Amino acid sequence: MAEVHDCFTPTELVLMEDLGFSPRGQAWKDTMDGRFDLDGDQPVNPDGGLKSFGHPIGASGLRMMYEMWLQLRGEAGERQIAEPKLGLTHNLGGAPGRCVSFVSVVGL
Repeated sequence: MAEVHDCFTPTELVLMEDLGFSPRGQAWKDTMDGRFDLDGDQPVNPDGGLKSFGHPIGASGLRMMYEMWLQLRGEAGERQIAEPKLGLTHNLGGAPGRCVSFVSVVGL
């Protein structure tokens, strides 16, 4: 499972390709095929992503880690992924030329 920075739909697709989840130019197809759905082979943004929380600048990364914590503890309610073992979070921010990208991998 993963929480991927989705400030804009194209950003999420490009990042899923950059992270190696999909070959270059194919993330949209994997999305349409259900691969990243809650019950898909590789759930991405099971909580709805940044936009569903109003894209809280500064708090986005913490919220992503909180979602991984809930998922790994089996406490995510209706969006719970079956038997999670490993999760990845990706967050970014900043201005062009001064951008920071952060990836965390957590697991049981």
